[in-house]
Amino acid sequence: MNAPLREPSFRESVDLMFNRAVRLMDLSPGLEEKIRVCNSTYTVRFGVRLRGAIHTFTGYRSVHSEHMEPVKGGIRFAPSVDQDEVEALAALMTYKCSLVEVPFGGSKGGLRIDPREWNEHEMEQITRRFAYELAKRDLINPSQNVPAPDMGTGEREMAWIVDQYRRMNTTDINASACVTGKPLNAGGIAGRVEATGRGVQYALREFFRHPDDMKKAGLTGGIEGKRVVVQGLGNVGFHAAKFLSEEDGAKVVAVVERDGGVVNPAGLPIEYLKSHIAATGGVRDFAQGGFVDDGASLLEAECDILIPAAMESVINLGNADRIRAPLIIEAANGPITAGADDILRQKGIVIIPDMYANAGGVTVSYFEWVKNLSHIRFGRMQRRQEEAQQTLLVGELDRLLRETGTGLGLSEKFKQQYVHGAGELELVRSGLDDTMRTAYQSMREVWHGRKGVDDLRVAAYLVSIGRVAASYRSKGL
Repeated sequence: MNAPLREPSFRESVDLMFNRAVRLMDLSPGLEEKIRVCNSTYTVRFGVRLRGAIHTFTGYRSVHSEHMEPVKGGIRFAPSVDQDEVEALAALMTYKCSLVEVPFGGSKGGLRIDPREWNEHEMEQITRRFAYELAKRDLINPSQNVPAPDMGTGEREMAWIVDQYRRMNTTDINASACVTGKPLNAGGIAGRVEATGRGVQYALREFFRHPDDMKKAGLTGGIEGKRVVVQGLGNVGFHAAKFLSEEDGAKVVAVVERDGGVVNPAGLPIEYLKSHIAATGGVRDFAQGGFVDDGASLLEAECDILIPAAMESVINLGNADRIRAPLIIEAANGPITAGADDILRQKGIVIIPDMYANAGGVTVSYFEWVKNLSHIRFGRMQRRQEEAQQTLLVGELDRLLRETGTGLGLSEKFKQQYVHGAGELELVRSGLDDTMRTAYQSMREVWHGRKGVDDLRVAAYLVSIGRVAASYRSKGL
């Protein structure tokens, strides 16, 4: 009797996928090992006096690779946080930054806590103490280690962290760059909150520009009308679903949340659904869709595009053979285990991998870091000058058309759109779009042009590991 297959852990999945790629590369064993392992992991246990007693919390900050500095990666607040998870996420950050050509090494942080158990004031005390423990060891520093939001954290926590860093480093003129994902009024950048979801949209747009790639997934046409299932309507899932449905004409036919799932074959109104979740804590009783108790079963629903956008390992050996979506885009980190990945590939399902698909967050974090170091918002110097030049051109064209006596002229709508200069948000979106397009093209070139590469994940690893290896070689290692 055959023993049941064991599901690899998240960290093991990352290592297995890394190994699949390096088998196709000509790396020395020493260099391969240097790229694979985490350089260091710091574990901190600190106490905070809350509710009349001292509570001890455990946190981590892992640095996977310092082939480029600073290193970059989010801080996660969740009860499930452990060293293995943080190290796996740090490794993914190295490969992700390399793939999208953002000049950072990979890092990740986590605090083992359920934020729902504490009020805002208590969360601030806990976050500031965690930030203090990391910053005094240079694990938060504009030139060495730059955190960002992740699951369970957001702008609020980043504002507390940057303020704590400032209190400890009162003369650091670049203090704002010690963390990204900050609110706009604390040195943040326009478009950061939407960035990861926007990146998912741009990734899908680029995929659908290539008929050969669509053919591999058995899809035709464009995004418009495609049936989408989204698992997790947090920041990433919400923005991806919103942009794909409102701007690209996709139909989000199902959403999976903690308390179950909601279905509407005609398409769910994402803004209304998000408001309902905020008001009630879940998707139950949403008037514009049918409720499904077993939300996870909707991962197996018939659709064109499946977007897992919450936790890792939601598609695993237990459900992989029942997945029916021909195209999966990993908006979350590690939503597909290594074992499930094998099954899905054998079924001919195309997977747009996490290290590419959710790189919008770190890309715009890079823009924010550059903005903080330059001490000026994007567009401030050139926007009005561009508008003045374009107004001059439009005015001259209008004059020439009137003088011909044909009655022709430029429409007011065209003139307004043409004359409008790019502000920070437009420039951020433009930079993100360019990044996602360029990175996808580097992956597909390997996918279609290199022997033995039959999926985008291996292609992504080959591109990113190759760049990390080149960086180490150039250092003389």
